[in-house]
This record gives sequence, structure tokens and C-alpha cells, in this order.
Amino acid sequence: MAENLEKDVSSEAWVMLGKQGKGSKSFLDFTDFQWRLRGGGSLRRSGHSQSITMMENVHLATEDEDDLYSGYDYNPAFDTEELDNDPGFQQAVRTSHGRRPPVRDLGVPSWILSIYSFLRMITCVPMQDGAARPMTAVRAAGYSSSMARGSTFDPLGQSKGAAPPLESRNDDTPEEKIKILEKKVNDLIEESCMAQSQGDLQLALDKAKEAGRKERALVRQREQTGTADHINLDLTYSVLFNLATQYANNDMFPEALNTYQVVVKNKMFSNAGRLKVNMGNIYFKQKNYPKAIKFYRMALDQISNAHKEMRIKIMQNIGVVFIRMGQYSDAITSFEHIMSESPNIRTGFNLILCYYAIGDRDKMKKSFQKLISVPLGIEDEEKYIPPNDDPHANLVLEAIKNDQLHQMERDRKALAEKFIMTSAKLIAPAIESSFAAGFDWCVEMVKSSPYVELANDLEINKAITYLRQRDFNQAVETLKMFEKKESRVKSAASTNLSFLYFLEKDYEQADRYADLAMMADRYNPAALVNKGNTLWVRGDHEKAAEFYKEALRNDSSCTEGLYNLGLTYKHLGRLEEALDCFLKLHAILRNSAQVMYQLASLYEMLEDPSQAIEWLMQLISVTPTDPRMLAKLGELYDSEGDKSQAFQYYSESFRYFPSNIEVIEWLGAYYIDTQFCEKAIQYFERATLIQPTQVKWQLMVASCYRRSGNYQKALETYKDIHRKFPENIECLRFLVRLCTDMGLKEVQDYATKLKKVEKMKELREQVGNSRWPPSGPQGSASYPHSGHSSHGTSARGERLSARLRQLPGSDEPYEASSQRDLDASYVDPLGPQLERPKTGARKRNEDDEFADEELGDDLLPE
Repeated sequence: MAENLEKDVSSEAWVMLGKQGKGSKSFLDFTDFQWRLRGGGSLRRSGHSQSITMMENVHLATEDEDDLYSGYDYNPAFDTEELDNDPGFQQAVRTSHGRRPPVRDLGVPSWILSIYSFLRMITCVPMQDGAARPMTAVRAAGYSSSMARGSTFDPLGQSKGAAPPLESRNDDTPEEKIKILEKKVNDLIEESCMAQSQGDLQLALDKAKEAGRKERALVRQREQTGTADHINLDLTYSVLFNLATQYANNDMFPEALNTYQVVVKNKMFSNAGRLKVNMGNIYFKQKNYPKAIKFYRMALDQISNAHKEMRIKIMQNIGVVFIRMGQYSDAITSFEHIMSESPNIRTGFNLILCYYAIGDRDKMKKSFQKLISVPLGIEDEEKYIPPNDDPHANLVLEAIKNDQLHQMERDRKALAEKFIMTSAKLIAPAIESSFAAGFDWCVEMVKSSPYVELANDLEINKAITYLRQRDFNQAVETLKMFEKKESRVKSAASTNLSFLYFLEKDYEQADRYADLAMMADRYNPAALVNKGNTLWVRGDHEKAAEFYKEALRNDSSCTEGLYNLGLTYKHLGRLEEALDCFLKLHAILRNSAQVMYQLASLYEMLEDPSQAIEWLMQLISVTPTDPRMLAKLGELYDSEGDKSQAFQYYSESFRYFPSNIEVIEWLGAYYIDTQFCEKAIQYFERATLIQPTQVKWQLMVASCYRRSGNYQKALETYKDIHRKFPENIECLRFLVRLCTDMGLKEVQDYATKLKKVEKMKELREQVGNSRWPPSGPQGSASYPHSGHSSHGTSARGERLSARLRQLPGSDEPYEASSQRDLDASYVDPLGPQLERPKTGARKRNEDDEFADEELGDDLLPE
């Protein structure tokens, strides 16, 4: 620091001297400052006047009066350039001890000599033309002490006779244009790769195509400039490879294959044969398995044995293709070679699948043993437990506890456990006489492997297998074996037991095992959900909601708890909170039909039918053949007054499920409202087949025949109804009226029967039997006689057509004292018929034989 400080001060002093001139106050101030810097007092004090006088008498030889040191005497002792010719200095250099020659006493203090030497060193002038540029760090480039004094500082050499300035780079040269174009191509390749990594495949393809066009333009430009020998083959390879990859990512397989062929067939590209693996992958996606195997084998032949991992991966692809083709023996050959050279979990699992496909029990066992002995290369989890006495190690381990490497290890271990569990569940029923014995063998093998903690999970899976086989007792016994095991396994077993007892409606046992599961692991969300379910069944919905909330706090992805919480809020009438729960659940389960239905139901309850329709439309896009949802959608459109849309969805519902009475009833009423009674007949006949004891459907069929003008068919239908329901008053009334209108002789018989039935009804009413006739196959017991249908009190019945709601009743007044005064009036079950316009009515002639009789509307043709 002291040296740097001195240099800085001296530089500033030189500038000041150049401005002030000789004998100035600034120079005296500077010498005073230097003296203080070296530890002395002030030069202006007494006792130092002699030094100042000597310094002022120094005179240097100059060429003009503007010289910096004009007025000072020149002392040859200060000339350092003549040191080579100084015999005393050369003698001191050549001596062994390096002693310096004695300094002559010139009467000048040493500090002044130091200042002068420094100023001499830094005072420079530009070099003359033709002078060599100094290569040392002491003399500045472009300056020399031999130059004339008083020259100005010219760093850029722009003075007269100086060198010209540097020329700027010219971007118009062909070589510079080629370099710029190469950079653009590289940038486009990089942008294409970045777009692919971000999921924008179309943009990646566009950038790859643009890079291809730029690269071709670059090649043409090199050919025009005669530098074709300097074509960058690596750049061409990168452009073609990226373009083929982007074609494959966008499922443009023919274009990708053509691009790969261009690269593979070019002998100038080294190691291009590896790209045949990519071509094989494309053929695999196209399900062209023979060609995929062909290209995999070609790639395998062109890869040396030094690339062992690459060869193993290609052989694994070949084995997978053989599995797709059903050639399990060839696939086994590939997988066996891989397991002998470089075993891995995925190949071991595929090998077990192949042996399971051909039914080789012994090979399945051996393959399972190989699978559980595959090393994962994962260290023990204890390495992530920090020591208590090392805070630095605690920080390091806390930092790497959740890093990407540890996550990769966890994922690899989870994948291995998944393959082992799946393999055990697959081969357990096949390797032994019973699946229980097979599970026991797998458990014993796992206990002697590094995956010993999977043994308990296999036992639980054994119990679940019993459940799938409907063997609840064995499942319960298997799960009860874990009551004395460790907490994690005990909690899982108790959770399953609670669920089993809940299905069997043994809510006491379900509640007890839910408590045991929570005691073993309070943070088990499944146990908390089971506990909430038992409380919900008992009617304690508020407390059940608390357990569901606790399950969600422990595991925010517990969809069962969130769904049940939404149902609980819906049951309690807290519709907004229920809606919030199901909206959150929909964000997790995007295609769940149950969640969409609950959302539609909640919006309907909130009297927002447009939103309910929107959610039902999303629902039928997931399950387009659900007849109940189609009928619900038709009902909502009907409530909105859109009959055409309602008819469309009701028709779709009837097509998928033609036995829904509600849908049949609505469609029949729709055709009656539109005066297409012939089409309504088929729906009411379908309802007659579904509910043969309901007389109203048969009455509606007969009424439709009568309205359509087919009176003969209507009469036959009424007679058939009378045979099935002889005590039905409405049917007898229809028969009396029809026979009267048609002039048939059977009218007297039906009138007598009608009178008898009326009297029987009066007698029964007097006795107090308000529900006569009794329910049974012989009467109209199931037919309502209160003036409305059996569905009239429901919300659906209220939305039916008014014609269907106005069914005939038996409590209407009817008296018949004689056949001549017989009142055969009746009420049409389809309601009053619309009056037709009488535009074609003509004046009645006097000679008309029916002039004295007024025709009723019922006798008019329809």
C-alpha cells in the first residue's frame, strides 16, 4: 500500500508541476508533503532553507523555454541511461557481493533524488517514426525518453506523422456473413430445443424448419464463395437430427423417418448408425413391430461392445417388441441376457411377465428371486440423519435431504417396490396350489432380501385378495394378525378392518378398529375418514366433518375425505361450503363423473340451472351413455322451457335404458302435446310391459287409439283391460260410451256391470274401507283414484304434462236408474281434446236424417 500510495502522489505532483511551472507554490507544497510522508517535519520550518535553496538551484538542460524543468541545472549523476557506460556501476554489478559504488556527495538530499528519478521515469514523449515499440512494462507503448521535450500526450497517435487509427471490422465480407449465418442457425436450434422442453411442440418444429432453411442457405453461400471444403458437418448433423426429433414429437412419422434416412445414408456423418434406434422407436409407435426389430438389430450391430449400456437398452427394446408380438420365447432370450450382463428392476419384471404368460412355475420363482436381488445402488437412509454434535453437518444434511439426487433415489426405490409387489400379486396364485401358499412363499423370499419391509405389505395384500374373492372371514383373520405388529402396519391393518366392518354394516366394530388405527397412527388420513364415516352413519354430521377436516390437514390429497366433507356440508344445508369442496376436488380429479354430478346437483339446489346444465354437459362428455344423467339434463331443459332440447336428451336416455318409467311417461306426454298420439302408443305399451299391474298405462294406450281415430282398436283394448281389471270403473265407463256411440249390443252388459261396481264401492265406503279394492293382481289397487297419478305428489309429477296429471277418478258422481237414462260420461285420461277449427263446416240441410240430433265432439272424426 505504501508503494502504491507513493506512486499516486508522485503522479499527481507531476501533473501539478506541468501546470504551475518552476518555483511554484504547488511544488513546494508537494515537497513538504513528501517530507512529511517520509517522517520529517515541514520544509517551511527553520533549519531546512538550505535544502530548498539547493532544490531551486537545480538546472536541467532544455531545448526551449516551455520545458517542464527549464531553469534547473543538469546533473549527469541523474542520467540513468548512461549506466551501461559507467565503470563504477558495472564494477559493482560484476562483484560477487554486489556492492554499490560510493555515492558522490552532491549536496542534494536523497529524497529529492528519488523524486527526480521518478519524474524522469514517467516523463515520456512519443516515439519518432520508425522507432521500435518497447516491449517492457516500464516504458509505455508509443513513448520514448529520446523524443523532444514538450510534446503533448497523444495516446491514439493522431498527431502529424503518427500511425493511422485502427480499422473497424467490415461485416460485408463473405466470411463474416457466413459466420453470422452460422450463429443464427445455432440460435434457432437452441430455441427449438427450449420450446420442446417447455411443451410447445409446434413452435419447436417451426424453429427446426427455419434452422434447416438457414443451413441450406449457408451451404449454398459457401459453394458460391468457393469454400465448400469448409462446410460445417457438425452443424448440418445437428440441424437434421433436431428436425427429425421435432417431426417425431409432433407425430409426423413419415417426415421424421425421411429425415433420419438422410442422416443415416450419409457416410460423412460418423456414428449416424445410432439413429436407427430412433427409427425403430417410430416404427414401434406405428405398431410396425417387424420393422422396429429390424432397425433395433441394425443399430445393435453398429454399436461397439464398449458402449455396454447403450446395447443393453436396445436389447430391452427388442424384448418389449417381442412381447407385443406375442413371441415370449424370443423376449425371454433378450431379457435373460440382460439379467446376466447388467440386471435391472424393469427387465426383471418383464421377465416375470413372460414366464407368467407361458405358465412356467419354476422359472417364475427363479425370476422373482433375481428381481428381489437386483442392487439399486441406493445407500441407507440413515446417512440423512444428522449427528447431534455437529451443527455444520446438520446444515449440510438438511440441504441435501430433499435435493434432486435424493428424490431420484426415492423414486427408484418406490418403482422397485411397486414392481416387486405387482410381481408377487401376479405369480402368487400361479406358483402354488392356492394363492395363500403362493403369497406365503413370496413373503418368505422377501423377508430374506433387502426389501424386508415389504413382507408386511404383502400380508395385507393377501387379505385384500381374500376380499376380492368374497372371503371376508379369511380377510379378517389375516388382518387381525397385525394387531401386535409395529405401528405403521398395525394402523394399515386396522384401517382395512374398519372398512370391512363398515361394509358389513357392523358400525360398532368399524368404529372400534378406526380408533385402533388412529391410536397407532394419528396422522393416518384413511383411519380418520373411516372414523368420520361411522359418525356420519350415526347422524353426528358435525363431528364427522371435523374428522374429515383433520384428514385433509394431514394429507391435502385425501380425495375421500374431501368428497365426504362436501357430502356432509350438502346434507347440513351449507351449500356454498359444499360447492367449494367439490370445486377443489374437481381441480384434483378432472374427469370424475361423481364430482361433476355433485356440482350439478348443488347448482340446481342453488337455483342456478344454467350452471347445472353446464356441469351435466361436461359429465356426459365423460360418460356419454349414462341414461340417468341424460334424463336429468332433459329435466333441466324442460324446467327452462326448452322442449326440443329436453326431448333430445330424453330420447337419448330412452335409447340407452328403455325401462325408465319417468322417461317413458315424459316422452308419451310430449307426443300427446304435439298431437302425435300414434307415436305415444309405443311408449305407453312399453310402460304396460314394465308395470303390468298399473291400469293407467293401458287406459292411455286405449285413449291414444281412440284419439287417432282407430275406434275398433280402442274398443278391443278397453275389453282387454276389462278382462284384466273387471272392477275398474273408468274402463267400464269407456266401454259403455264407446258401445253406445258405435251402436253395439254389449252396451247393456257393460252398463249393468258398471252399476254393480258402483254399488259395491258405495257399500265398502260405508263400511269404512277407504282403500278398496285391496292390492293384488285382480283389481285396480295400484291405480290411484284421487284424481291424479301415483307420481303426482313428487317433484317430477308436477313437471309432467297437464294431460297426464288429469287422470280419471272413481269419486266422480255417477247415477244410472235405467238403461235409457244411463249416463256413460267419462273423463279422458289424456285430458280434454283440443277443439279443431271448423272452417269446413257447411250449412245443415233440412233433409238430413240427423237434423234433429246434435253431434258431439267425440263423434267428429279426428
